[in-house]
Amino acid sequence: MGALFVREVRLGLRSGAGILIGVLFFLAVIAVVPFGVGPDLKLLARIGAAMLWIGALLATLLGLDRLFQADRDDGSLDLLIMASERHLLTLTVLVKCLAHWTVSVLPLVVASPLLGLFMNMEPAAIGATTATLLVGTPAITLIGAVGAAVAVSLPRGGLLVSVIVLPLTVPVLIFGVSASYGAVEDPAPFLAPFLILAAITLFFAVLGPLAAAAALKSSAD
Repeated sequence: MGALFVREVRLGLRSGAGILIGVLFFLAVIAVVPFGVGPDLKLLARIGAAMLWIGALLATLLGLDRLFQADRDDGSLDLLIMASERHLLTLTVLVKCLAHWTVSVLPLVVASPLLGLFMNMEPAAIGATTATLLVGTPAITLIGAVGAAVAVSLPRGGLLVSVIVLPLTVPVLIFGVSASYGAVEDPAPFLAPFLILAAITLFFAVLGPLAAAAALKSSAD
């Protein structure tokens, strides 16, 4: 599994265009907000955490359709499905999700403090939002694995992935933003929504790969 993780990371880094597109899209979403809401710095600071979360969510959705597509195109996915037992396929999906998050989503988390400065956010708010993105975005990738597995055998399945995944990510968005606001606004709590966010990620770390493996098995039948 370690060798598979390294292989997936290397393949992801070779196709660096996907990483760059995600970061640029994230930057574009944050950059256009001041043009829409005006130059009110207090308003920008108040909505900054929500906009960072929305931007990261949309940027993450951009690359989810590529999660299994390359393996499908070269035939390795079919070999993997036929050669693996259900539990091994589930572990393989989990490793691929972790590698995809490391290559495509982690750069968004790293860029979020800089974009938080664009939104005139306080240092505490930037730190809290970055922490929630670090904990919450893996859940988006794990949920997205299910949509990517369902749509992998369909032509132009990228839009279908977004349609399937976006409603399921709403709880992640709610608790991520709530925890970010709780770090700077009294009496809103930080720890409770943050722990719920972590629990959601752990829940989908189990359920996501299982459901994605089942969908991949079904697509091969």
